[in-house]
Amino acid sequence: MAKTGRTVATLLIGAAIGAAVGYILATDKDQRRETAEKIKDRFNNLKGKFQKQAQDLEEEIYNA
Repeated sequence: MAKTGRTVATLLIGAAIGAAVGYILATDKDQRRETAEKIKDRFNNLKGKFQKQAQDLEEEIYNA
């Protein structure tokens, strides 16, 4: 059962990535740059949030 859920999640993530890539490639060059910059900024923000959470968790583990 867990494998089925993981497989479905993987397929959905792959479909979402494929749709995003298709959208980006279907737009004109200027809009594509703007979209790529927005995506890059969002990923960088998420990366920062995850790094902060990882640091907080590490501090909790070592201070426990």
